[in-house]
Amino acid sequence: MSSDDPPYLMALPDPVGAGKQKFQLCMSELLQLVRVHLPGRMAGAGPSEREQRIALRKALGYLDSDYLIDLPEPFFGALLRAAVYDPDPSFNRQFVEPLRVAFGARRTQEALLEVLRTGTNQERAGAARAWYWATLEMVEDIQVRWDQAALREFVVNEDIDVRRCLLPQLPLHPSHYPGELHPLVAEAVHIGRTHPDEYLRHRVELQVRTGI
Repeated sequence: MSSDDPPYLMALPDPVGAGKQKFQLCMSELLQLVRVHLPGRMAGAGPSEREQRIALRKALGYLDSDYLIDLPEPFFGALLRAAVYDPDPSFNRQFVEPLRVAFGARRTQEALLEVLRTGTNQERAGAARAWYWATLEMVEDIQVRWDQAALREFVVNEDIDVRRCLLPQLPLHPSHYPGELHPLVAEAVHIGRTHPDEYLRHRVELQVRTGI
């Protein structure tokens, strides 16, 4: 590829450990909450994952804030878990958006940051996948803390899913960080460039080249 060629994005690979069973438990938990608290909106929840997603999307008023004002507190944890355990970085939006609109961007982002800091590797990767949709309404001080925590996690955590999910939103210019973290930026770039994983090598070169 020459320097004049347009950049292309390699798709984020599927998780190595998808944890499908845990995600199904999250779906069941949400469906039960809807049946209890929003029974008038529950329809069409068949046995397949696709049917359940569609039913939850309608019941939660996905992207329709009028539906989300009065979601009771039990929905916060259930939506957070579903957003984290959903292996699909596009479909997880249907859990992150209701979470953010109903309970606020700050609370949502603080919760995902806590998962990044203290969760299992599967949960850390899921929090990174959910972060994109959670920051459509950015909270600047939390974004700073996320970027610094994500940089540290990328460098020290060798789990491939964690690194793959963190990298696309990880700033790789030293000026983005305080001076004491500049060596970690260089180390993160080195890890990406020399890693055996094709996605990490592709993505880090793209980000260094384009600044995205």
